[in-house]
Order: sequence, then structure tokens, then C-alpha cells
Amino acid sequence: MTDAVGSIDMPDAEDETAESKKARKGGKRGKKGPFGRLAVFYRQIVAELRKVVWPTRNQLTTYTTVVIVFVVIMIGLVTVIDYGFQNAVKYVFG
Repeated sequence: MTDAVGSIDMPDAEDETAESKKARKGGKRGKKGPFGRLAVFYRQIVAELRKVVWPTRNQLTTYTTVVIVFVVIMIGLVTVIDYGFQNAVKYVFG
């Protein structure tokens, strides 16, 4: 019986033997010093940033406008609620 990947009876990759597992102690990281690891980390960051789908200028303008309008509405709402609480406290406590 087969599926999209391959045969169920015959796996695609062979399992590692105990000898090959013992031969690897630290892998790539074990052989590099702190600057080597830092360089690998930097290369990984650059590789991940290349995968990002950056918005177009039109999308960025739209998103920025939506955020600014939402923030202005929330500032107005909080101001009105704060003003109402202030007047209520003045009424209750004199």
C-alpha cells in the first residue's frame, strides 16, 4: 500500500545506528567557538528576515491609518469615561 509520501512498508530514510549517534558529540555547534556561534546566529536572522513578506507602501499606509484612527477613538472614549468618573466623584464627595 502506498500514500503520497511513499511506501508504508519501506521507510524513506534508514534509522541511524547507535555507532553513528555516538560519533556525533556536539554537532556543528560543538566545533565552533562563541564568535562562530554568533556568526551562525546572525546568518539565521538574515535568512529569517528574507522569508518575511513585507507589506507594500499602499498596505502600510492603510494599516497605519487604521491604527491611528483606532488610537484616536480610544483616546476619546477614555477621556469621556474619565471626565464622567471625575464629575461623579466630585458629586459624591463634594
